[in-house]
Amino acid sequence: MDTTSEIVVVTGFAPFRQYVVNPSWEAAKGLKMEGLGLGIDVHIMEIPVSYAKSQHVLDHIWQTMTPKVVIHLGIAPGAKGITLEQTGKNHCYKDRDVSGLCPVHHCCIEEGPERLNSVIDMRSLSKHLKNMGLDVIYSRDAGRYLCDFVYYYSLYHGQGRAALIHVPASGSLASPERLVPQLQTIIHALLRQLDSSEHTTSEFVDSTQVENTKENVLHKT
Repeated sequence: MDTTSEIVVVTGFAPFRQYVVNPSWEAAKGLKMEGLGLGIDVHIMEIPVSYAKSQHVLDHIWQTMTPKVVIHLGIAPGAKGITLEQTGKNHCYKDRDVSGLCPVHHCCIEEGPERLNSVIDMRSLSKHLKNMGLDVIYSRDAGRYLCDFVYYYSLYHGQGRAALIHVPASGSLASPERLVPQLQTIIHALLRQLDSSEHTTSEFVDSTQVENTKENVLHKT
């Protein structure tokens, strides 16, 4: 990376359901406090667990902040490790948000592609991180709730320069003390991949042609 300051935005979700303290937002605050090193300006934003309100936050990020990449943190109840999500989906958002609402037509972007991939190759990233000793999981199914919705919206408006990382909702790894150092390692590796690859908008494609994997998800958010 060069010596000029680059903006990395990290988001976490507001409280919802039984999660009166959302580990994703606590992790985002921890990353802001610890930082990502020289030359990287970390901004954090809390995203409401609301389809409509989340779009307003994302519009603000992409229209005013000019980030190098936006990293969305969400929680996956029942998960024991950290999950790297490759793909965002456009349809089938039928679970109601904290306001009791669903998106119009259960859709994120009207007439948008069915699926969008991050420009980050999460499969190769996960392999690299496993070789470093981290217990990470590669996934193409982000759960069809607010995490997936936010990811797709961000991929669409950011030309693929977004990432979604699911963290455990409970257990020792959910604590910022354990989670933040691992997220720092993951984000550093992600940024190195982004810097070393010459991505073009042609690589930001509808991923309906890509194979689906059957993954068991439990309302990741």
